[in-house]
Amino acid sequence: MTHPYIPNAVPAVRRAMLDEIGATSVEEFYADIPESIRLHRPLNLPAPLRSEAELVRHMDELLSLNTGTDQALSFLGSGCYRHHVPAVVDEVVNRSEFLTAYAGEPYEDHGRFQALWEYQSMMAELLDVDVVNVPVYDGFQAAGTALRMAGRITGRHRLVVATALDADKLSRIRDYVRPDHEVTVVPVDRESGGADLAAVREALAAGDTAAVYAESPSALGLVDENLPALADLAHGAGALYVVGCNPLTLGVLAPPSSYGADIACGDIQPLGIHQSYGGGNAGFIATRDEPHLVAEFPSRLFGLVPTQVEGEYGFGDVAYERTSFARREEGKEWVGTAAALHGIGAGVYLALMGPRGMREIGETILALTAYARRRLAHVPGVEVPFGDAPHFADFTIRYTGSRTADEVRALLKERGVFGGVPTGIAAPAGTGKAAFDPREAAFCVTEVHTKADIDRLATTLEEIVK
Repeated sequence: MTHPYIPNAVPAVRRAMLDEIGATSVEEFYADIPESIRLHRPLNLPAPLRSEAELVRHMDELLSLNTGTDQALSFLGSGCYRHHVPAVVDEVVNRSEFLTAYAGEPYEDHGRFQALWEYQSMMAELLDVDVVNVPVYDGFQAAGTALRMAGRITGRHRLVVATALDADKLSRIRDYVRPDHEVTVVPVDRESGGADLAAVREALAAGDTAAVYAESPSALGLVDENLPALADLAHGAGALYVVGCNPLTLGVLAPPSSYGADIACGDIQPLGIHQSYGGGNAGFIATRDEPHLVAEFPSRLFGLVPTQVEGEYGFGDVAYERTSFARREEGKEWVGTAAALHGIGAGVYLALMGPRGMREIGETILALTAYARRRLAHVPGVEVPFGDAPHFADFTIRYTGSRTADEVRALLKERGVFGGVPTGIAAPAGTGKAAFDPREAAFCVTEVHTKADIDRLATTLEEIVK
């Protein structure tokens, strides 16, 4: 169907484009998509909207169907969190100088370059490293890219996942590293929730391991006491140690570099970025300032650069020749710039918080998480696994009554409470699918919650858990 606003919908234009690149039809572009997931029929689309007024009304109707986490009592987490976003963060990122996803070009964008350099510098201080990238799309991509970096550095094939990992994240990592790497998931100890060091050691004995990957906190929300021991195992096997972390924990928890991580990565969504319909993500990657590590960053790095005026410095790309922007099809990976604005927002947040603010918010979340686990442990029909292991924001509970986690979640929703989603931990067999326990559910608390909120959750569970 020809559409007046899309030139390549015109048959003659489409034919000219195909002739130019030597293709007989558009179908040739989709040859790599398995037949089993092809639609093989036209999309069942509604009639087009003929006016802006119709479009606005239609979108308003769709958006009104959503209930935001600020409109209910939400205990949802697992990678996308509701935190307080200071008003000044929104004020800065909505300025016309910054309000674009694009990273900018020379000459007219030195202010944006400086803002991103400031973000990188504060993240480096938080992570106790030398080099942090301009954000990639999200934490999932950051993990995949960090692991591919490890593969390029070591020249090895296998990747070993040693701590509990969200199944969706594993799926994204597998897709991202598939051309070059095989991912082995080592089951965690189900009693402690932590890494099974003996099983990790056995997995590494097979050789050819490029990296051991761990998370702090893990997908179960707990901070694993075995994180330093995993570094020793990785390095003993000649592999790199890659650790994904929540940057908001680093006011109270040691950064990955302090216990042996060669590459740290994660998502900056907790640092002053709104949830935005489940989105609002951006990924960071961080390393020491060592040539063999820095050379494998595919994304942009901004640094201080001298100008033509002696003693004067500006802000610009460092080692630009690494990137796909410079090398195009010869680049190590293709990295876009859609998350650069989030880096500026996170930079404003870090500048506002400072070391004291980061420590205070971390202590608050640790205390609220501990209170929530203690309070819910007293609800009849609820168990809180993993003993006294410290948890940050996310935590797991287990129902012992007749109702499943899905049933309880639905009943909570009816009462205006969001939470209790299935844990969805990556299956030990490494299939990339989730190992769901129908009795286990994930909850989350942050600094926006109060003890009264947690007490309301406990009281509500007391009414419906049987």
